[in-house]
Amino acid sequence: MGRAGSRRLQQRASTDTVSSELRRWPALPVTLLIVGLLIPWVISFGTLAMSVYRLVLLALTFPCLVFWLSGKAGKIRLTDVLLLLFCGWCTIAIAVVHGPESSVEPGGIFFLETFGAYLVARIYIRTADQFLATARLLFVVVAVVLPFALFETVTGQKLILELFRLVLPTIAGTITELRWSLTRVQGPFEHPILFGVFCSTMLALTHLVLGRNASPAQRWAMTATVALTGTLSFSSGPLVALIAQVLLLTWNGLLETVRSRWRILWALATVAYLVVELGSNQSVPQYLTHFAFDPWTAYYRLLIFDYGWASVLANPLFGTGFNDWVHPSWMSSSIDMFWLVPAIRHGLPAAILFVLAFLSATIGVGLKPLQDHRLIAYRTAYLITMGAFFIAGWAVHFWMATYVLFMFLLGSGMWLVDAEAEAVPGSAAVRRSSMGWRQRAPRARRTGRTPATARSALSARRRK
Repeated sequence: MGRAGSRRLQQRASTDTVSSELRRWPALPVTLLIVGLLIPWVISFGTLAMSVYRLVLLALTFPCLVFWLSGKAGKIRLTDVLLLLFCGWCTIAIAVVHGPESSVEPGGIFFLETFGAYLVARIYIRTADQFLATARLLFVVVAVVLPFALFETVTGQKLILELFRLVLPTIAGTITELRWSLTRVQGPFEHPILFGVFCSTMLALTHLVLGRNASPAQRWAMTATVALTGTLSFSSGPLVALIAQVLLLTWNGLLETVRSRWRILWALATVAYLVVELGSNQSVPQYLTHFAFDPWTAYYRLLIFDYGWASVLANPLFGTGFNDWVHPSWMSSSIDMFWLVPAIRHGLPAAILFVLAFLSATIGVGLKPLQDHRLIAYRTAYLITMGAFFIAGWAVHFWMATYVLFMFLLGSGMWLVDAEAEAVPGSAAVRRSSMGWRQRAPRARRTGRTPATARSALSARRRK
């Protein structure tokens, strides 16, 4: 081989190394959005208060709309249309309740945080490698926050906010009660509950996606890091989401060889629900209040649902907007129930469209026939993550950065609906347990050729 050939090989090796390194991390728009969620600056433009992630979404949403309409995110899916209709209806409802001139700013922000965040994931997460890179970045930001969270929970000093406040104004610090003699960590978010939701919902993605090809020790260390960070909020909603993920991951690992394991789980959950509902003098939600940090706060959520539903029935079409909803004077105006908020503020049509969008995404991904074990593991992680958000949403409200994260993650798994099997069933690769209990055989290097084309090329070279 001459010098020219050697130089080409070196250039190709250098290019492959750079490409491999770039694949380790998501696309720049995804990176900017995720990192922006952790920056608590509040930048004022007249009467408009903008955060870093809102500025990122402002720059990205229109190009993403163009890419989406041009088909660069695959087919336009039912979830896309339902979310677009949801944003439109909410804007109309705000205009009806508060007047057209008052709907422009909140309607625009709502569109950015809902459809814009969703589209960033739809456009820039289209492959398994991009999904893995996103999970890696999400774990890194949680791991970086952990030392600051430990410092805050022990000392009560909100170090993250104080450091960022040295440069620009930030969100306000909250004063919350101690739990187990420790401070509930707020981190860079508006409330400890949001910190807990943000961190705890990363568990399944870390364990099943990022930890899939790691050693068992690395996998469990990363999973424990996420669990510890999410626990430091000391909030029932995030902890329930965390526990639910642990139970679902355990179920998936123990019954991995049982193809109908999820149908069995649904059947058992239905039976358990009927036993509690029919065999007890308490409803299922009332029964679950016994497992909360504070039974009174859990019972208070039930009151929110009762009075919130009464408010929905009193204003079924367009809701109450940003006005106070129907509740006793001794109750707070805060609505700590995410799935009820759209119905209260923007009417039943908004709530129906949003729930249908969520279900169409999760059911569409769940029913997609897949053969490749890697894709199956990634799908399981996505669905467990969405399940964690669904469960937490009945006890807390997602807003600001945590809401944007939810919409982003909802869109992050839509590529699975278009995914094709990436591995030949029955190949030499040994399937690894989703709980990390069996080692995976090394994969052969891909050449981009099928066995048939490889044999044809070899025969051609021999004839020459």
